[in-house]
Amino acid sequence: MIERWSRDQVLALAPDAASRSAAQKVAAPGKWSVCGTTGTVVYGECEGSGAKPYLACVDLTEPAYRCSCPSRKFPCKHALGLLLLWSADGVPAEEGAPQWVTEWVEARAERAAKEAAKIEAARAKRAAELASADDGAPGAGGAEASSDEDGGGASGAGRAGGSSRPGAESVRHGRVAAGLSELERWLDDQVRQGLARAAEHEWEGLAKRLIDAQAPGVAGVVSRLVRVRAGDDWPGRLLEEYALLHLLAVAYRRRAELPGALAETVLSRVGFPVAKEEVLAGPVVRDRWDVLGRRDEEQDRLTSRKVWLRGRGSGRAALVLSFAPQGQPLDASLVTGTTIEADLTYYPGAAPLRALVATRHGPHPHAAARHGSDADGGARDGSGGGVAARRGSGAGDGVGGLLPGGTPPGVSPEEALDEVARVLGEDPWTESWPLVLAGVVPGRESIGGLPLHRAARDPWRLIAVSGGRPVTVAAEWTPRGLRPLTTWDDEGTAVIL
Repeated sequence: MIERWSRDQVLALAPDAASRSAAQKVAAPGKWSVCGTTGTVVYGECEGSGAKPYLACVDLTEPAYRCSCPSRKFPCKHALGLLLLWSADGVPAEEGAPQWVTEWVEARAERAAKEAAKIEAARAKRAAELASADDGAPGAGGAEASSDEDGGGASGAGRAGGSSRPGAESVRHGRVAAGLSELERWLDDQVRQGLARAAEHEWEGLAKRLIDAQAPGVAGVVSRLVRVRAGDDWPGRLLEEYALLHLLAVAYRRRAELPGALAETVLSRVGFPVAKEEVLAGPVVRDRWDVLGRRDEEQDRLTSRKVWLRGRGSGRAALVLSFAPQGQPLDASLVTGTTIEADLTYYPGAAPLRALVATRHGPHPHAAARHGSDADGGARDGSGGGVAARRGSGAGDGVGGLLPGGTPPGVSPEEALDEVARVLGEDPWTESWPLVLAGVVPGRESIGGLPLHRAARDPWRLIAVSGGRPVTVAAEWTPRGLRPLTTWDDEGTAVIL
């Protein structure tokens, strides 16, 4: 039996405000002619505009969603309404489910097994290649093992930038080198002439030239300088951004002198991709992962979803990152406030954060790291992750990879600052990092003495849960301050902020 989610947790899955409102109307018991739960699956038949009821089903172990309605939103209002009814203990327990439910669950399990087999085959192939490299080049295996141990993966100097064609790497690196050389000269001119002369059209033009030079990561940083200039504290922030851009350009130029993991970080920041298959074939970290919270952001007609995780045993932090065009559904398979047992594989880097959820464990494990939706409306599985040391204890046994939630273990503000300092020492371009602060009293402008991000000040809901007493708070650290994600009440129920 899976622990029942709170109303907050269910509503947080809604793709937009309209879906939340519609779901609450559908959550009335009279709307459902049939509904039930087996403990791992919730299903029901909801009255619709047509003659036939809509068939809605949620596999709680991942979760995954299915509905026969024509809505393009994911999850739709019927799946959300069914979950709201279940969260209020309004769905009766049943020993079995209808055939259409069991067929869907079995089909998902079959696809998951095939996906897991592909991942294992890729890992076996990589192990064979590494063994062959060890035989042919003494010492190469040791460097690889060291890189894998810290999550860095293969040496950054050897990444081909997403292309396997001979010479493709050197061609792209030549273009990037020329673009970043221009960036260095431009930055020198900006500092020499003075920050007050910075102009929006200059940033736009430079960003376009960096795109042409195949350095999209750097172009993205340059394009957001317009927003930095619009802030009240823009001189200091602009100089900070210039310094980080200059550091990245110099690091790229001297990447052959850098340790492998740091070289990988530089390539990623510049915009060289890493294939999903390559990440999945890397070393796995199996743990009980607390889902701390998520944040959606829209930029350039694309919506990104960040889901933050922390491992109870390994102490690692993780970022599950997914993208979709605006108006299209995003990954909704990770529920804030739950705990999953799963294998994560990390993208390479000096302070790895982004990862892929490779496999979920339990009686009905489902492979993840897929993008888009299943043909029948099943779950989209997120991808993203990271690393940071933290003390913590394991959770109890669960079902289908989901474990009893409750308040996750946290650290003091001092320990959190030590962790952030270590991360910045390994990757100075880090822009955010998940923290779990334990025993802190929130205020209007700070939590446990750590300042809040300007957009997160006056966190009245958090203050109300605290009531002036110490609480555990999951937050996203940024250079501009903390952004609270989730807190837990006296009963260990997650309250999404």
